[in-house]
Amino acid sequence: MTTAETAVLFPGQGGFDGAALRAARMKYQQVDQIFKAVDTVAEEIFGSAISAALFEGAPLTAEDLLQQPIWVSQLAIYGSDVAAWRILRDNGLRARFLVGHSLGEIAALVAAEAFSVEDGARIVAERLRVLQDAEPAVGRMAALALDGQRTRQLLALLDDPALAVAAENHDRQTVISGPERSVQAALRVARELNAGGLLLKSPFAFHNPALEPLRAPLAARIARLPRQTPHEAVYSPILGRAYRADDDLAALIAEHLVRPVDLRGTVHTLHDNGVTTFVEAGGLGSLGRCVERVLADARHITVRSTFTLDAVGRLGVEGAVAGLPDPVPESFEQFWATYGTQLVERVRTRLPAEPAVPAGPAENAPTGVAGVSAPAGVPDRAELLATVRALYAQALEYPEEVFTEDVLLEAELGIDSVKQVELLNRVTGRYGIAPTDSGFRLSDCDTVGKVVDLLQARLAGGDVPVAAA
Repeated sequence: MTTAETAVLFPGQGGFDGAALRAARMKYQQVDQIFKAVDTVAEEIFGSAISAALFEGAPLTAEDLLQQPIWVSQLAIYGSDVAAWRILRDNGLRARFLVGHSLGEIAALVAAEAFSVEDGARIVAERLRVLQDAEPAVGRMAALALDGQRTRQLLALLDDPALAVAAENHDRQTVISGPERSVQAALRVARELNAGGLLLKSPFAFHNPALEPLRAPLAARIARLPRQTPHEAVYSPILGRAYRADDDLAALIAEHLVRPVDLRGTVHTLHDNGVTTFVEAGGLGSLGRCVERVLADARHITVRSTFTLDAVGRLGVEGAVAGLPDPVPESFEQFWATYGTQLVERVRTRLPAEPAVPAGPAENAPTGVAGVSAPAGVPDRAELLATVRALYAQALEYPEEVFTEDVLLEAELGIDSVKQVELLNRVTGRYGIAPTDSGFRLSDCDTVGKVVDLLQARLAGGDVPVAAA
């Protein structure tokens, strides 16, 4: 599996398998990392975390998920997609293209680091809220066992401008959306043609021109979120092209409401450009099956899943990462951010507990943070502040002067919690301090000044823990 030949697919509506997600959580720390970030947004916007619904009690199926509040299902699919990608990425997978299907396109942009995990969740939430606030007429989506051309001919017979093709998945599956009565009529006609079809359990009639009045309000809501040029090529089945550096991402994401998804055409385009391996990052593996149908006559095609379970309970992601080359960290800081927590925890669990020996006060020691005395040889606060500012500026490509002591890292600079933890681990690694998560709250280090205070306390032997990755 090489970068040039690989595309990663991110599923949308229905792309969820609770049992597989829970099995992945037991094996891969990335699942908890991503859902902790999603939880912060769920609590901020909806007043409740999502992890309890997903990881307590019996595992949720895609059907069970629909019995939860709508925001739970949308954030669960999004979080599952991003967590699967992080596992693939951290195990060495590099892709030529990231491709999202409908809701999955937001996850693909987050995977490419155009948005933080938290801001991707905010986009998902705002997308949902703009639909709920508008209270549009009840709509449904259905999958017909017809190709796109025959589906459009069928819709023309019904002559309802609110009924539209929402997605072309392969030659035997086209999704329509519109008013429920019209969608039901289309299903009846399809059955008369012996084509068949079924209603989809989608909360709204997505990808429909009737949602045009909501496009501008959604773009305005998400335009304030910080964004970067995608670090990976994100190919959009909605736009029919890869995102560009000068794209207005807020405006294009808002267009998702009204424009159809062409998965079939996208798969052909990617294959024509040399992609032969398709890895689905998310639940169920339905996009992978679509690829197999689209490229049924192609040779040497590989399709792999992630959050799926086979007959013996083996996770698809284990097969997807098998044989990948071990990722080589570019620096010690990157190595420590990725593996440091695991190494420290393994050492801690294997060492016998030893009683703490209280340290006596150091004579003539300089005073550090809130009465903490720093032993000789510990850098003074000014030197630590300069180091932290330089490291943060280099890692984030921000001007060093923005890192004042009291600037809020997330609220003002848009640095998400996962990135803050990574940076803390880089700082502690620079001074040879092992991270620990015991009793740590990230909110205690929400400014550069507080990071310096924590670092000085640790170097002085103070009992202040540092976050784990």
